[in-house]
Amino acid sequence: MSGVLPRKLFAPKRREKVSVHVSPLVVESAAKGAADVYALLRSRAEGLTSDEATVRLAEQGPNVLAKDQRVGLGRLLWRAIVNPLVVLLAVLAAVSFATGDARAAAVMLVMILLSVGLKLIQEAKANSAAAKLKAMISVTATARRGGVPQEIPVAHLVVGDVVQLAAGDMIPGDVRIVQAKDLFVTQGSLTGESFPVEKYDVEKATASTAPLELTSVAFLGTSVESGSATAVVVATGKDTYLGGMAQAVGEEPAPTAFDRGITRFTWLILRFMAVMVPLVFVINGITKGNWGEAFFFAVAVAVGLTPEMLPMIVTVCLSKGAVAMGRRKVIVKRIHAIQNLGAMDVLCTDKTGTLTMDRVTLERYCDVALREDDSVLALAYTNSHFQTGLKNVLDRAVLAHEETHAHARIPEMIKVDEIPFDFQRRIMSVVVGAPDGKHRIISKGAPETLFPRCATFQLDGQRLPMDHPHIESLKKEYEQLSTDGFRVLAIATKEVDPKTRRSATDVPYGKADECDLVLNGYVAFLDPPKDTCAAAIGALRGHGVSVKVLTGDNELVARRVCKEVGLPTELVLVGDDVEKMTDDQLAGAAEKTDLFARVSPAHKQRIIRALQSREHTIGFMGDGINDAPALHAADVGISVDTAVDIAKESADIILLEKSLLVLDEGVIEGRKVFANIIKYVRMGASSNFGNMFSVLGASVFVPYLPMLPIQILTNNLLYDIGQTAVPTDAVDPDRVQRPRSWDLKELTRFIVFIGPCSSLFDYSTYVLMLYVFDCWDLSTPAAAAHSQRLFQTGWFVESLLTQTLIIHIIRTDKIPFLQSRPSRTMLLTSLFIMVIGVALPTSPLGRYLGFTTLPPLYWPALALTLVSYAILTQGVKMWLLRRRWI
Repeated sequence: MSGVLPRKLFAPKRREKVSVHVSPLVVESAAKGAADVYALLRSRAEGLTSDEATVRLAEQGPNVLAKDQRVGLGRLLWRAIVNPLVVLLAVLAAVSFATGDARAAAVMLVMILLSVGLKLIQEAKANSAAAKLKAMISVTATARRGGVPQEIPVAHLVVGDVVQLAAGDMIPGDVRIVQAKDLFVTQGSLTGESFPVEKYDVEKATASTAPLELTSVAFLGTSVESGSATAVVVATGKDTYLGGMAQAVGEEPAPTAFDRGITRFTWLILRFMAVMVPLVFVINGITKGNWGEAFFFAVAVAVGLTPEMLPMIVTVCLSKGAVAMGRRKVIVKRIHAIQNLGAMDVLCTDKTGTLTMDRVTLERYCDVALREDDSVLALAYTNSHFQTGLKNVLDRAVLAHEETHAHARIPEMIKVDEIPFDFQRRIMSVVVGAPDGKHRIISKGAPETLFPRCATFQLDGQRLPMDHPHIESLKKEYEQLSTDGFRVLAIATKEVDPKTRRSATDVPYGKADECDLVLNGYVAFLDPPKDTCAAAIGALRGHGVSVKVLTGDNELVARRVCKEVGLPTELVLVGDDVEKMTDDQLAGAAEKTDLFARVSPAHKQRIIRALQSREHTIGFMGDGINDAPALHAADVGISVDTAVDIAKESADIILLEKSLLVLDEGVIEGRKVFANIIKYVRMGASSNFGNMFSVLGASVFVPYLPMLPIQILTNNLLYDIGQTAVPTDAVDPDRVQRPRSWDLKELTRFIVFIGPCSSLFDYSTYVLMLYVFDCWDLSTPAAAAHSQRLFQTGWFVESLLTQTLIIHIIRTDKIPFLQSRPSRTMLLTSLFIMVIGVALPTSPLGRYLGFTTLPPLYWPALALTLVSYAILTQGVKMWLLRRRWI
């Protein structure tokens, strides 16, 4: 059989795993001046000529993330068919048709169609995530060709092109900034950062900085928030950072732990068959002298050993699990992910919206000594109330304190002027007229930018100078808030004499007036943890799942949130640390670390693969574009229905509620599904292994076929029907307390010790039939025919009833019926099959199948056999459990 079905035929084509990375040329260009960048890229300030661009386009290819190539139906079909179980079923179906057994062939064809159809559907959706990323790219860019600015299709840009960027433009490739004026770029799509970052024409970062934090480089897929710049294209298409993401999420998924487990089990059965089927054929041919009859018997044995119900049992279990998870607000996109969810022992998750409320709240309002001060809140409220610019999340958090409206005396105030926010000052001021006729400037902004504009600070009703000793003390106070994970804004004021407008358009107040301010205090903001988060993390831990946080936020904020939800923060890795580590070093560190801060999409992908290299089953939960590579790399990608399209396309499971409690319920359901699949595998494999010894013994010692081919197939059909109720079965609570995955050693031990138990009682039945009921009698043709029919009937009934009974012992690690009860459906199905087994020999169908009436003494002997078999198997099972072998 090994020669017929070589392993290499079914081995997946080896492909290098696609990693998200920054082109080395991008990093090299960041360290050079503008002149050296032009020289490195063989370009110049006035740009390439049209001829040069045409030549380079032919060499480099178009600036697109991926070629529009769809895998043909034939190739998809081939991928689905090249599977050892599918090929085996196809061969046996063909043999069954050829030998007139249409029933067995039809069942196996249905199994093949089910397996291949599901695989086709999944393969057909493989590249949809990459297509979502392609949709992010704009159509044209302004490039200098021969010194003349031209609108060029982005797809036609090449390395060395000089492009002009302005507010609102998409960055058309990975580019090196060579000239910049107040340039701020929004790159949250890649990093998850909420605020724009400033870019310069001179690199300000150190050589060890993570590539996404380079200050002179902008990346494809990001956009210009404000300012303008001239840049040189350094990488295009698949060589860009976003191109690497597109390749990573469009890559054919590696076989999951579930797929590998199914394949290993199939090969185990194939090895049994490779030994048994030829042996049975040869032994029966030699001992019985009828090679044709021996061939059909061997084929029937092969069919009996084949787990042809496995695809159906797996599909029904997974589908039932998907429906149950849907009721718990968990939508399953790829049903095989259910088992991976149950096997997951490490959950990597982002912070915002998963651990936190995804809603910034004002947590502290205090004076410069960090004591609560309502007047500071009133000043912050007045500033946010009167500003006319776009109110960000911090303003909305301040204005949520509506009770402050009266305390701040808003109705008595008159807005005089406004000094808008900009990214250089990082300050926003309003000027209001007070009832006493004075004008007051109220400023809020980042402490480090507001401090230099303050001459004094207010504390306990006194104004004290901002001299050096005081400044150091004040810095320590607000840095304490930052260390505690708060986003801090300083509040400062200034009383001024009214200025008069010289005209209707005159603006009397400007940035120059933001000087000699009085520092009043601070307002501090936090995205607070969800109320249920700590309990959910505790529940996941109780179920054997460790939680690791991977966030683009800074470590101070992340550390505070993790501390509040009960996650250890003694060890923290930041993106720069990850960047410097080898894969082996990262794998060792990642197992010990629960918090990763300021990490990029490439870092998240590396961390997941590092953990997978240590035999962990990894789940990743994310909802942004920057999470897509990690979602794709994880064993099970988890997103939410409010996520961006690319995240949902890359995910295997979608949560209708972004909550770890919902996820914990999904984990338990996944483990129930896997537990029932393993029940079927154990039942089928142990039964097949026991039957191997029984058939071999009977073939050697019994002077006729121990069972007709049609009887073997009928026995197999009835046993399969009995197992169809497995997906409905109840699962013991201890089977879902910890992650479980395919363990071939554990399965082999179970088969080796439990399987032969059935052979012992098959042999006792042989002795009963041969010596008690005289089935040795071959004295006449009539006596020989009767002996054969009686022996075959006796073994058929005993085999069917013991196999059906043993289902209830194998289905649980406890004492069946007493400590663990099966589902009603499973119990009724088993009773139905046993009644059929008892009644079949005396029915008209039984006569057609070659059965005869069994003597009265057979039935008490059978009852004793069933009881003894149940006791022995339960004893062996408990012995294996005590030794922790299963």
